[in-house]
Amino acid sequence: MDLKLSFVEALKPVDLDSAARFVASLQKASGEIPWSAGGKTDPWDHVESAMGLSVAGYVDEAGRAYRWLAAEQLPDGSWWSETQNGEILNATKETNFAAYMAVGVYHHFLITQDHSFLIEMWPAVSRGIQYAITLQAPDGEVYWARNREGVVDKMALLTGCSSIYMSIKCALAIAEELGHKRPSWHKAMERLGTAIRMRPDLFNMMKSRFSMDWYYPVLCGAVTGEEARQRINHHWDKFVVPDWGVRCVSDRPWVTMAETSELILSLAAMEDFTRAKTIFSWLSDKRYDDGAYWMGVTFPDTVIWPEEKTGWTAAAVILAWDAISGLSPASRLFSHRFWRERL
Repeated sequence: MDLKLSFVEALKPVDLDSAARFVASLQKASGEIPWSAGGKTDPWDHVESAMGLSVAGYVDEAGRAYRWLAAEQLPDGSWWSETQNGEILNATKETNFAAYMAVGVYHHFLITQDHSFLIEMWPAVSRGIQYAITLQAPDGEVYWARNREGVVDKMALLTGCSSIYMSIKCALAIAEELGHKRPSWHKAMERLGTAIRMRPDLFNMMKSRFSMDWYYPVLCGAVTGEEARQRINHHWDKFVVPDWGVRCVSDRPWVTMAETSELILSLAAMEDFTRAKTIFSWLSDKRYDDGAYWMGVTFPDTVIWPEEKTGWTAAAVILAWDAISGLSPASRLFSHRFWRERL
């Protein structure tokens, strides 16, 4: 396939529906969406899959996904990090997992305008955000997790904290829709944003090899404007491989479709649509016939790895497409301009 095709030709609506049907095919009757057929489930990627379904018009399936998530929430507002068929695989309770439901719920509301859905989901959203904020450190970063016994792991991850920043923004938007005041959330978000922008020393530097640490501060909107452009440009050649995509790790010849899609979302958030559309065109040949996308591929030898077909990868591509095409009312969810008008 010609990699110079325009972004409109790269993913046509029929292909979008195929990707969404693949995600929907993974969903259990309960509403749970595992990573893959017979695979594990984690709360963050479950939400990502639900967001992809909402964009593609599978709003009933997405609604069931959020209701399942609310039903599985633990009393302290968190979720287990990984489960499979109801069994706990990883009993860590991560802060960014707990908070991320807010992003999915607000995204779903932007598409459906279903006010009753926000009312229904508010208790779970509120508890999830409160769980994360409770683990905010004195300097503004948010600790990574508690274990089953409640012991706090005081490591802070830049990508995870950026995700929490986005989650608090969405939770505050939901609160405004419902007429709730949460000044403590505003304060927590401001302190977290300052930490992300000004205090790289607060975060685990071992993760700086990962592209997510590069673009997530921009994706979440903690870093905007000229600072965002400089951040993206500074490490562009370190992570972006022309015609292939975005490296997951800077020193490995391996690009992933999810990281590529998230960089597209970050560029669209900055209104850098030229580069966003160009990179999106690189995804056009990295998919299976059933609508799933490759998780990753090595270059230049084109070895697909791993071969697992994950719903959240397909959903990330759907979200990237939405951000550059304006397909749904939620297409500007990550837009910096969108949030400047609201917060």
